[in-house]
Amino acid sequence: MNDTGSTFTHLQGALSGERYPADELIGLDPADGRPLLARYDIEKATRTLTKTSLAERRTGGLWRWAELLPVRNRSNIVYLGEGDTPLLPQPRLGEALGVPRLSTKAEGLNPTGSFKARGMAVAVSRAVELGVTSFIAPSAGNAAGALAAYGAAAGAQVTVLTPVDATPVNQQEVLAMGARLVLVRGLISDCGKISTALAPRIGAFDVSTLKEPYRVEGKKTMGFELAEQRGWRLPDVIVYPTGGGTGLVGIWKAFQELETIGLIGPHRPRMVSVQSEGCAPIVRAFEAGDRFAEPWQNANTRASGIRVPSAVGDFMILDSLRASGGTAFAVSEDSISEMQAFAGGMGAGYVSPESAAALAAVPELRNKDEIDPGEEVVVFDCGIGQKYPPPQDLPESPIVDPTDLDIDALARSLR
Repeated sequence: MNDTGSTFTHLQGALSGERYPADELIGLDPADGRPLLARYDIEKATRTLTKTSLAERRTGGLWRWAELLPVRNRSNIVYLGEGDTPLLPQPRLGEALGVPRLSTKAEGLNPTGSFKARGMAVAVSRAVELGVTSFIAPSAGNAAGALAAYGAAAGAQVTVLTPVDATPVNQQEVLAMGARLVLVRGLISDCGKISTALAPRIGAFDVSTLKEPYRVEGKKTMGFELAEQRGWRLPDVIVYPTGGGTGLVGIWKAFQELETIGLIGPHRPRMVSVQSEGCAPIVRAFEAGDRFAEPWQNANTRASGIRVPSAVGDFMILDSLRASGGTAFAVSEDSISEMQAFAGGMGAGYVSPESAAALAAVPELRNKDEIDPGEEVVVFDCGIGQKYPPPQDLPESPIVDPTDLDIDALARSLR
């Protein structure tokens, strides 16, 4: 039986509220050029999506949540093992940062090394179901690799545009999986403009962040899993590194759906959006009380995934922060590199600069009394650090020659 059990009913304009058919290929809302969101028959979903049924679905990664995902036929699912990433307690790091009840959601364990795998898995699967055979997207790095991987698995052609200074590993990843790579002398916003113009000319469907409705559906499964892993009780605070903000928007959407389906109650964590001081449009808009964020000029941060000058879903990000009683915070570039090394030494693994930015915000928020020391805090560790140039000022390692080794001198140097 190939029916996934999806209860997907229609698309809805996130800002306009306009309703559109579920089974037509649409990118942005025709009414206002803003994002579209997938909507579901929640009453129908409650009949099969229960705590018991989920516990019995031991395999399938994020696709265990099929009733609240948009793909209708199992034959269209492109599955590489995405989802079901662990929620890891971080007692040593948490104690050092002033929040002993700290955990991280280890998204770097997804197939392509970051949470981008979730969004691309669902976006590619649903687009293929609707007849798409060619994809295009701009990316700061990790989304490029994810799209290349899932496009290859689906047998589709993929074109990716990245800034010329994007992480070389990500560029190599794209090429190794047979996708076409275009390097742009500029920021991801420049890549996005070219992608939009290029898509119709090469017959490709644009899966840019929140410019189609389905990447957010993959990302929302992080919220589903977080609730399930915590016994259907949400934490006090969620700290999330924010570029385009698809993940934060998706997690907030997940909580709304889980409450409607009866799996959680009305309690919500305070959502915290973290950016770099070198690119902080959401922070600036939040502090100004604005619902929309003006583009950030001369964006610059080594955390390339949050080097996004303008987010098409800005109002949804800001709405979720305010509705939850949360906040937005910008960290310094120095603190990102320092935290990358510090978190590793405290047992949190080799985290990406974006994850390090989120962790770097925690002690600052603690000092500002935005977080209480006894609260449960979850930081989304969105990707592995191995894809990035190393943080600055790492210690030099001794070099020894085993044929002429003074073991006592080596021991002294290591004390």
